Amino acid sequence: MTHESNSTEPQPLRFVIVGGVAAGASAAARARRLSETAEILLIERGPDVSFANCGLPYYIGDEIVNRADLAVQTPQSLTAMLNIKVRVNTEATRLDCRNKTLEIKDLKSGTTESIAYDELLLATGASPIRPNLPGIDDGGIHTLRSLEDMDRIKAAAESVNHVTVVGAGFIGLEIAEQMIRKGKQVTLVEMVDQVLPPLDRPMTLLLEDELRRNQVDLVLGDGIAGFETPNTGGLICRLQSGREIETDLVVLGIGVRPETGLAAEAGIELGPKGHIRVDRYMQTSVPSVYAAGDAVETEDLITAAPTAVPLGGPANRQGRVVSDRIFMGEKARPYPGSLGTAVVRVFEVAAGLTGWTEKRLVAAGMDYRAVTVGDNHHAGYYPGAKPITLKLLWDPENGRVLGAQVIGFEGVDKRLDVMATSIAGGLTIDDLCHLELAYAPPFGSAKDIVNLAGFAATNAQDGLAVFTDVLPDDTEAQLIDLRPRALVRAYPFPDREILNIPLPMLRERIGELDRNRPVVTICAIGKTAYFGARVLAQHGFKVSIYSGGIRARIDPRTPAKHLPT
Repeated sequence: MTHESNSTEPQPLRFVIVGGVAAGASAAARARRLSETAEILLIERGPDVSFANCGLPYYIGDEIVNRADLAVQTPQSLTAMLNIKVRVNTEATRLDCRNKTLEIKDLKSGTTESIAYDELLLATGASPIRPNLPGIDDGGIHTLRSLEDMDRIKAAAESVNHVTVVGAGFIGLEIAEQMIRKGKQVTLVEMVDQVLPPLDRPMTLLLEDELRRNQVDLVLGDGIAGFETPNTGGLICRLQSGREIETDLVVLGIGVRPETGLAAEAGIELGPKGHIRVDRYMQTSVPSVYAAGDAVETEDLITAAPTAVPLGGPANRQGRVVSDRIFMGEKARPYPGSLGTAVVRVFEVAAGLTGWTEKRLVAAGMDYRAVTVGDNHHAGYYPGAKPITLKLLWDPENGRVLGAQVIGFEGVDKRLDVMATSIAGGLTIDDLCHLELAYAPPFGSAKDIVNLAGFAATNAQDGLAVFTDVLPDDTEAQLIDLRPRALVRAYPFPDREILNIPLPMLRERIGELDRNRPVVTICAIGKTAYFGARVLAQHGFKVSIYSGGIRARIDPRTPAKHLPT
């Protein structure tokens, strides 16, 4: 059922919203802009509404100084500006969908009451995972979701020397960075063998280097087995490997679980991982009940398969869709689906992704192709050029872009946004070649790295280049390092003896190569390897190019440049 704005309604529509942070606050504000007569009631279990939860780590690290800056709105401002009734410290305990009533409890007084609704939004969010491990209930072990969590961690950090962060995802990386900013010793523990697990591992090597350069003790491929509290104080983190870490404070950043108990008890349909199932207008399986934010299962924008994306941007937009559907009816625009676009800053490095990664495509059994390209974030001759790397994945059947990952020092967010827009618009690798992006030497290159990714992908699609992410054994192929000799001497390839033939000498030394054995060409960022591969291919060699080059493994910080031979 939908409701058009109409000031002559004898009984104003009552819109009740459970959850007052991202999706809930967004829906409330949009609802008031669409209807001046509706009664809008916002119920929030905590003491705060509409706060910038993505900014919490930066207040802990004193990068954000004023706590009040995190309050986008307050209960008082929502009431004063938008005439929204706000009930904080109030929990929704029972939902009766048949009678359209909601039981709520005042957490301070303990009193309960039942309220009626015409339309209901469940924006209950997600809670940090706190695994059932020995010692997990120690007061020195924290998670971060609310302003109160933030205050506790910040206060505890003032009097400790060592902090252990468990989980090297987005939140874990931000917490580790901010604790270093506060002058703490930091150990970062991650169960898998890489930081930022959503990304493909080769795209995270620069992050690992940056963490270690900033004195983070990085423990990869090892999980937490439990915690102990010694008589001498502090905490001991016991790892699955048997290693022990003596620490003063632990912050868990190992993911979130949707808070959907209220919906489940009311008989609302959930997905296999406990998220609330919704249609493209955020309608649940029950009439007049909507859901949005971290608690919901939506569609993947690329495949239309069910997915859950617990991010602030999608949550805010989903809240808007709910109010549009309630108050605009058929004029409402549907939620198109999620890409999971995300970015993180770790000291001087930024990294992020949009769409599908290679590991996800492999796990799903989807056909794809991938290339990795490197360049500078702006013209190399203009002062301040810094390296940037982009990995592109596409569907070989139609060329449609499936995903991208970017890492570098500057301009990472810009390229991610271009790639996210490309995916949302259904662009192909052909389109990437000719995207006309803003260019002047301080901002970019005449051929931006997005264009270069399109060039590399179309070369692969046309059979002009074959890319490999894995270097074969010397017995399987001839490995040729085409970098200038000075660069090879300065940055030798680690752990391998590889024949160095600088590109300008390749034609005159081509007789040194066995035409009956495959060749893999190697360089710093992939460009020279491609040039050499084209020479060899036209001389009858079977050639592959080491995708993205070896700079990430040997010298991730030097701008792309040519050194004299």
